[in-house]
Amino acid sequence: MTSFLPSGQALRGLGFLAMLFPLAAAAQQQPTGAVSGTLLDQATSQPLPFTNVVLLRAQDSSFVAGAETLENGSFALEKLGLGSYLLKASAVGYQNYRRPVQLTAAAPTLRLGTLKLAATATQLKGVTVTGERATIENEPGKRVINVEKDLASVGGMATDVLRNVPSVAVDANGSVSLRGSANLTILIDGKPSGGSNGGTGLRLDQIPASRISRIELITNPSAKYDAQGTAVLNVILKKQTKNGVNGQASLLGGTGDKYNASLSLNRHQGKSNLSASYDRQDEHYRNRSDNRQTSGNVTTRQNGTGRERNDSHSLRLGLDYELTPEQSLNLSVSPTWQHERDLSFQRLSTERAGQPTTTQLGQQDLNVDVRVLENVGSYRRTWAAHQGRELTAVGGAVLIDATVPVTQTLDEGALSGWRQLMEVQGRIYFAQLDYTHPLAGNKGKLETGLKVQQQRSNGTADLFALQTDAPGQYVRDPARSLAYNFRETVPAAYANFQRGWNGWNAQAGLRTEYTNTNGAVNGGQGKFRLDYLGLFPTASISRGLGQADSTKGGAQPQQLSFSYARRLNRPNFMQQLAVPLYQDPRFYRLGNPALRAEFSHNLEVGHQLSLPGGAEITTTLFGRFTNNAIQRLRNVDTVATNLNPAAGLVLVETYRNAGTTANVGLELTWAQPLTAWWRVQASGSLYRTQFQTNAENTVDRRALAGNVRLNQNFTPTPTLDVQLTGQYNSAILTAQGRRLAYGGIDVALRQRLWQNRAALTLRVSDVLNTQVRRSIVDSPELTANLYTKPETRVGWLGFTWYVGATKAKAGRIDGAPKGGGGGFGG
Repeated sequence: MTSFLPSGQALRGLGFLAMLFPLAAAAQQQPTGAVSGTLLDQATSQPLPFTNVVLLRAQDSSFVAGAETLENGSFALEKLGLGSYLLKASAVGYQNYRRPVQLTAAAPTLRLGTLKLAATATQLKGVTVTGERATIENEPGKRVINVEKDLASVGGMATDVLRNVPSVAVDANGSVSLRGSANLTILIDGKPSGGSNGGTGLRLDQIPASRISRIELITNPSAKYDAQGTAVLNVILKKQTKNGVNGQASLLGGTGDKYNASLSLNRHQGKSNLSASYDRQDEHYRNRSDNRQTSGNVTTRQNGTGRERNDSHSLRLGLDYELTPEQSLNLSVSPTWQHERDLSFQRLSTERAGQPTTTQLGQQDLNVDVRVLENVGSYRRTWAAHQGRELTAVGGAVLIDATVPVTQTLDEGALSGWRQLMEVQGRIYFAQLDYTHPLAGNKGKLETGLKVQQQRSNGTADLFALQTDAPGQYVRDPARSLAYNFRETVPAAYANFQRGWNGWNAQAGLRTEYTNTNGAVNGGQGKFRLDYLGLFPTASISRGLGQADSTKGGAQPQQLSFSYARRLNRPNFMQQLAVPLYQDPRFYRLGNPALRAEFSHNLEVGHQLSLPGGAEITTTLFGRFTNNAIQRLRNVDTVATNLNPAAGLVLVETYRNAGTTANVGLELTWAQPLTAWWRVQASGSLYRTQFQTNAENTVDRRALAGNVRLNQNFTPTPTLDVQLTGQYNSAILTAQGRRLAYGGIDVALRQRLWQNRAALTLRVSDVLNTQVRRSIVDSPELTANLYTKPETRVGWLGFTWYVGATKAKAGRIDGAPKGGGGGFGG
């Protein structure tokens, strides 16, 4: 029997960390804690009714409780556990209020008295016009994107929310990258998701924006997080805590046959909170492409058009239950059904020196059916006598089943063609245990944890040939049909220490992960196996400067920070298995069983400055240095090309560990309310990328790259919100060339109706229709110009009705158009 567990020193390290968990054995009854107070206008001392007040856990900013103030401005948060929290209050037209609070066994009830918020509202032609909080907020160690505040989110997916985030680039096909790296880890409510690293499971382009409350971007995660990924994207889903039944229903239509509908309901009563949501999408997109590729004296050109339909149903059921004041349980089930149909028509021409040009007409029909079921359960335990002490356990399974038939036909006078049928079954299982032990006086804490995750995938890739004597009939070719299996097991352990003293806050941690990967392609590459142990240290230090501001919860006007983390990027199973995935008659993808994980050292130095008037300026210096860099390479398949000279060049795209890369750069972000009705946020980054390569058909390269974006939010009337956004992303280097620049402008507005019981939204994406995907390959063997234009200019009109206590808020619009692209594959 094959063992997937580490041995020797690794086992001793895991055992030592496991010894820390008996600290969680003794339980004592926790008294009920409470926080109360009254919000007033700082200038007039008048009460602020219907203002949002939330309590967040200090260590991870997770939601604990929330309420709206009454007519007299008072609020009360009850049935709270002991510990350290952050109280946040936000009201339209006022600066955000933040204040740390602590509930102890000696003082479980905290009466804050009057809390005064500084107003930003002004008078314009006799009408009071209010300001709005920022869509993106900088918090220690992370950026928080408030999706509910983003007007550029009408009808689509999480990828669309990220288009306005500094450092993040989303291209016309929905591919997400951070400072040039697409290696990201995805969490859902802080729990693992199967879609990380482009793997199977729920991906960012499958999470409706209407479900999302906020997204946390953690660029240098601590040892508590998986070492996988350049950064962590934690998607926090919406959750109501008000008593009774609350929710919302939305209908949305887009130009060119695009329709979305969603319904979310929540029932909170006593100790239980039940939630359910359903999303339906049926969207049609068009695209066109033009690719020209030359090798030696042969030039191939492919140009054509395509139609795509994305049809999906997504359901989520959740239960939160308070077992005791010290213990809580969370269960969620999320099934998704997705069908994608891509039909493309191409003109294929081949030019050879001294020979006439040959032309073929081709058609490709891609049908994808994917079924995903995510099941997650979590348990949380706290202790009254030891505030800040916490034990959490999370476990779950992601089940994926997919069918991917691809049919190709060519008209060469006589019809010829083939069909590839892929059937994929994926399973991801994970279990995680985390324990937090605070130091005396709550001056610091020790975090430890264990985790194990296993990914399994089994499938077949059968090739069928079109029978010339039986039109429409395909016969399986056993010699070109494959079956595969893949398994990857990763047990991990970590310890992280955090301490604050004299205005400084520091943390250091170490994570160890053992990776066991094995797989086989029957009828192909045979078996392969990889085993390796990795150590991943992390460290950070920060300090506040200047006089504390009581209106902002004691926050200081300047913050300095430094962080370091060692990270890795494991290749996914489609990158490692030598299973050909045919894209068209002249192009296919092939995994590489010799591919190894890449490792990187990531550093950041940051400075945040808060100025009078609400302006915030953030400066970040960053560097990422990667060894064994995984690169996607495009080469000529000379054997296939020579077998059929009339077909022109046949290209294969595969993956290699192609040397080292280095990215060093500077990022600036400026956010400020220019008036009470106009808020601006601008950001830009400039970085230098260098490739030192050791792979064939590549050369060393270096270049500058960067991006700029500008978001403007207007509130011309108390119920009308308008947002104008623009972005530009420069060309970036690849191992064999570069991806060319792209950019676009979006405009959106929202009119709230009937005392915020409903809202009407209108949005036009990519107004100037400039979003394209262009790449250049320039290697010793091959030169190519690749062009794809998805349908990105789309007009959206939507209507939302709010149920129960849920109401539309200023600056809040749910969802954004997905745009063309997406799909299943590596």
